[in-house]
Amino acid sequence: MTDWLAGGHRRDLAIERIHAAAADLIARKGMAGLNIDHVAAEAGCSRATVYRYVGGKSALRDAVLAEATARIAETIQHSAAAHTGSDRITHAILAALTAVRADPVATAFLATTTPAEVDEYLASNTRLASAATQLTGTGDDLIAGQWIVRVVLSLLFWPATDPAEERTLVERFVLPAFGT
Repeated sequence: MTDWLAGGHRRDLAIERIHAAAADLIARKGMAGLNIDHVAAEAGCSRATVYRYVGGKSALRDAVLAEATARIAETIQHSAAAHTGSDRITHAILAALTAVRADPVATAFLATTTPAEVDEYLASNTRLASAATQLTGTGDDLIAGQWIVRVVLSLLFWPATDPAEERTLVERFVLPAFGT
């Protein structure tokens, strides 16, 4: 039997493997599927190893959600980087919708959490609001960032019939709020 932590820095390898197992469980079974025993079994380690390297269930959930958020933000950043002004705002919001819908952890989180959890982790998250203003190029207004996050969430929970309609909604109702 080979050591599953061979070939690199043990701590980093353990965390990566445990996070990957947790992300896979969330993607397949939703947030309720995140269970330390199941994560340990998926990662091929003991329950004690999970606690030693990543902490308990809430720390693991938070880390996996942070990784998904970082992946999504990077996708939006790459997609919106070449755009400016109102085109950047529109492009970033639409890219966010596409990136969230394509991410299995984000999709499972939104599908299997309560409105209070969505509010805690997304709508009221000041770091996410700050990222929204940076990605859209709208400045440092956290209230505007929280509103952008809520716009994205509303379109995720109540999508338009097609991408063209979503673009129209953003251009007609979001852009005027930024004076564009």
